[in-house]
Amino acid sequence: MERAASRLADAGIGVRFDRTAFARSQRFAGTDVQRAAAFERAAAQRAPVVMITRGGYGLTRYLDALDYERLAACGKRWVGVSDFTAFQLAMLARAGAVTWAGPALTDFGAEDGVDETTLEAFGEAMRGELEVLGFRYSGPKDVEARGTLWGGNLSVLCALLGTPWFPKVRRGILFVEDVNEHPYRIERMLTQLLHAGVIDAQSAVLVGQVSRYRLAEHDRGFDMPAVLRFLRGRTRTPILAGLPYGHEMPCLTLPHGARVSLATEGRTCWLRLPHAH
Repeated sequence: MERAASRLADAGIGVRFDRTAFARSQRFAGTDVQRAAAFERAAAQRAPVVMITRGGYGLTRYLDALDYERLAACGKRWVGVSDFTAFQLAMLARAGAVTWAGPALTDFGAEDGVDETTLEAFGEAMRGELEVLGFRYSGPKDVEARGTLWGGNLSVLCALLGTPWFPKVRRGILFVEDVNEHPYRIERMLTQLLHAGVIDAQSAVLVGQVSRYRLAEHDRGFDMPAVLRFLRGRTRTPILAGLPYGHEMPCLTLPHGARVSLATEGRTCWLRLPHAH
């Protein structure tokens, strides 16, 4: 964390830690009360950007303790990935607020250095300079879509389905990613969203990084391409894979809850962000 703060400072981004940023309680970064209170302090302090130190698990334990209208009204740019998906979905569902799906602080603290694309995209997004993102993709051609960009970590997304913190987005652009989950688990979660009507209700689905899993001999070729073929055969919603977002580098910074437009050209997918984000 301290190495990441130093590197961000070198890039012109000052970092100040909340007083409980290094707290511990069992496997969590402090008690539920401490972590909920940190959101209130973050909303009241002067820095325009609030970033999580890392993901993991635990935010769903105290979703009912947060005042989303007040957290949205403070005007902060809330940034995070992984478990932070729970907060991002809740902010969209309860306050209609835009947050930022992007790296965690520790993503800038790796011993082998900083991924420059991740750092540049994060800096441009926080300065309001990010207007277009392009990446190489696989999937159907000639796709055009407009709608609310939303989603995040697939496990957390499915865990909130049927709760008050799951947004009811229609004709949106859903993006998903996950880590340490075998492809059959990814397929099971995507099928859950399919059966719940979530995927059919979208204009497009973007599949980000699905990584750090291990195949077994009895999988017999069952991998992510097989998962995507299965899903594409059961929905008319275009499924595009290759979004550089998730637990690997580079990790783009995306405006969760903002209206964006999507278009493919050749094997490149373009995301155009709102000018006034």
